[in-house]
Amino acid sequence: MSARVSAVPIAPRTALVLGVASLAGLMMLCWPLLVQVGDEPRVDPPFLFLGLLPVVIAVVLAEISEGGMDPRVLAILGVLSAINAVLRGISPGTAGVELVLFLLILAGRVFGPGFGFVLGCTSLFASALMTAGVGPWLPFQMLVSAWVGMGAGLLPRRVTGRAEIAMLVVYGIVAAYAFGLLMNLSGWPFLLGVEVPGHGSSLSFVAGAPVADNLHRFAVYTLLTSTGSWDTGRAITNAVAIAVLGPAVLSTLRRASRRATVTGTVQPTASSAPRPHGS
Repeated sequence: MSARVSAVPIAPRTALVLGVASLAGLMMLCWPLLVQVGDEPRVDPPFLFLGLLPVVIAVVLAEISEGGMDPRVLAILGVLSAINAVLRGISPGTAGVELVLFLLILAGRVFGPGFGFVLGCTSLFASALMTAGVGPWLPFQMLVSAWVGMGAGLLPRRVTGRAEIAMLVVYGIVAAYAFGLLMNLSGWPFLLGVEVPGHGSSLSFVAGAPVADNLHRFAVYTLLTSTGSWDTGRAITNAVAIAVLGPAVLSTLRRASRRATVTGTVQPTASSAPRPHGS
């Protein structure tokens, strides 16, 4: 019985590092909601804490590839990262039309969660270099994209055929909204005096306010400024791209995966079996 091996296997220790890093990244996104303030109305972001995010990502990437990445897998990673960077350049997010997550989801599905995590990081980093998009938001984009690719690799493996495409379409829609929400959360606390016409109160972050109040402001802010526009456009793009191009791309990636990974087990043959003495 042949068994498929992930292109980037995740050992138990690597899974632990990945979980701790994801928790640390989530805390870096949510820290403003948990901070306690005194009499000072101004709260400066913990730049040292935020500066650790690239280090966390680098540690995870090193841990995932600790066992040595097959050159063929590394080549596929480089090709897909370059393609994703080009796709981001030709789909700059106008009206939410972005093709980056589409290929990331399909690659994570085929090559596994480890490969999806690495591809999410390298794709966004390469595209940022190509489009001059390097800034304080880049580590968050890399981390959230890595989560999207990893999540695709963790979807049930037994689902195939049309059911698989339907599952990936639903995941692409959920991932589009989750990506927008988390990226909004990374920048919303630093926006001052956010006002939306027709909404009486300010939607800006209030340092030291109850978590429920800030979450309510953030939910309204995201719903009015992102969910119904950019995020919905991204979700529609993912759904259409996966439904139309998904079967062909999955087939191509799986052919590449079979050539780049070791499958099956070695069975002894009659000629290699030990012979009795004297024969």
